[in-house]
Amino acid sequence: MTEPSDADTAGPPAVAAAAGTGGGGTAAAGTARTPPRVDAADRPPLAALLEAVLMVAERPVGVAELATGLGASAREIERLLPELAEGYVRDGRGFRLRHVGAGWRFYTADECAPWAEGFVLAGQSARLSQAALETLAVVAYQQPVSRGRIAAVRGVSADGVIRTLTARRLVEEIGHDPETGAILYATTDYFLERMGLRGLDELPPLAPLLPGLDDLDDIVAS
Repeated sequence: MTEPSDADTAGPPAVAAAAGTGGGGTAAAGTARTPPRVDAADRPPLAALLEAVLMVAERPVGVAELATGLGASAREIERLLPELAEGYVRDGRGFRLRHVGAGWRFYTADECAPWAEGFVLAGQSARLSQAALETLAVVAYQQPVSRGRIAAVRGVSADGVIRTLTARRLVEEIGHDPETGAILYATTDYFLERMGLRGLDELPPLAPLLPGLDDLDDIVAS
């Protein structure tokens, strides 16, 4: 997965202010992160590495990309992926590893989908969390934006929060980044309706003009 550049992660004052209010683990926008050095002796099994990478992938990932990123042979990865996929089915797991298009990605098992959907939608009437409000601000001011870019601004993974905002109809998928293939997100007409805005041009341009997080929470939850 391509890491966003410093220029990509830097946001306008309003976004930076919202991102900076989060609890532990947040980082300043535009701060570059250096991957930790891992001793070869501590390297997990390749199957475990494949699971870890595919669990956070925003799009199907091809064998060549996996091989390059994990420093493994394409032949070994091509052997392991179908074995993992078959194992999940055999063990009755709630997710599936599928080959779609030019790559592999995890999906909810078909028989579990109704319950997973019900769980996500059940929280629609709940108030938005601090993390959800911060993520919503990032999307509003930097759209179209990928989950990777959101995570770079906030300093933490945005996967779960994006699912919540999508279920609440506040953000939606609008396409893919032409360079990385990552899914791009933007706010919806419903977001404008709940915020009382006629268009995105009416968003306050500066952080001090934004409504307080408590006020914003009340507006969205109403």
